[in-house]
Amino acid sequence: MKVLGIESSCDECAAAVVEDGTRILSNVVATQIPFHAAYKGVVPEIASRKHTEWIYTVVKEVLDTAGLKPGGIEGVAAASRPGLLGSLIVGLSFAKSFAWARGIPFIAVDHMLAHLYASQLDFGDRTAACSSAGADKPAYPFLGLLVSGGHSIICRAGAFDEVAVLGTTMDDAVGEAFDKVAKHYGFGYPGGAVIDRLAGSGDADAFRFPVPNLHKGEHRYDVSYSGLKNAVINQLEQFRTRPSRGGEAEKADIAASFQKTAVTILLRALFNAAEDTGLATVVAGGGVAANSCLRALLAGRKDLRCFFPPPEFCGDNGAMIAGIGCRYLERGDFSPLSTTAQARVTDFKKKRP
Repeated sequence: MKVLGIESSCDECAAAVVEDGTRILSNVVATQIPFHAAYKGVVPEIASRKHTEWIYTVVKEVLDTAGLKPGGIEGVAAASRPGLLGSLIVGLSFAKSFAWARGIPFIAVDHMLAHLYASQLDFGDRTAACSSAGADKPAYPFLGLLVSGGHSIICRAGAFDEVAVLGTTMDDAVGEAFDKVAKHYGFGYPGGAVIDRLAGSGDADAFRFPVPNLHKGEHRYDVSYSGLKNAVINQLEQFRTRPSRGGEAEKADIAASFQKTAVTILLRALFNAAEDTGLATVVAGGGVAANSCLRALLAGRKDLRCFFPPPEFCGDNGAMIAGIGCRYLERGDFSPLSTTAQARVTDFKKKRP
């Protein structure tokens, strides 16, 4: 089955054609970064307008690249939640219209579940490099680590559509913390990629930032980033352990120390979940899964089998939408054309006691 997948949950206008749930025939991501860089963050109104301008061209490009006419598509999948409401509506509306015009099935999918599915895709000769154990694809059940600008989720995946959230953020998502620290210090945009690059030349022990006390009871698998963000932005000198090197070196030291602490917070909760559940397979997805420090430290755990999509498939993309959409459609599931977008999924965040 050849499925067209459309992803427009935030600021990436993306589409792909995937065959039989794994084989990527084409994949296009039109990034809006230049349009949001001046604001050092995504502006929802600009994002939705750009999706409206670009969606037709992006879909046409993936069809042309795959060597297909619209009649060659057998099903359509689109992200319907969570994300920016205006952005989601653009992609979802286009997908429903395409399916209606062709008389083919349509399925709306959760784009966070699609991130978790991304490691099931076939990346050709790069597939083996996506696993710390050299295995082709992760087998269910496994622990999922979903990390992005909007979410920090640790879950147990029993199947592509069977996910139980074990832990999540109490406040800010890890990607949000990266973005806000980068914005405060003027590192550049997007924050996650810039900090990762700066950290490569920095001293990760120049500052010893605090980690939240969430290692007991019901919060053993949860994370929190508001305290770390506040420490880095407002209390920097309290946590300095080595003399300032000044200039660009100082920026690199802040980035490296912050990144090390942010990843440590995340992995502490993940390793707690691995210990308690006995699951030895970890699958990561979401934009922060491209972070080099996270990938290196997680792959270094020899007692765990860790899977990461290639970096360009960690962020939002149409291939993951088409892939998981195919699995739903193969099972006979479909969504009515009355399906609408949802900005939030309540299970993905926790409230403070």
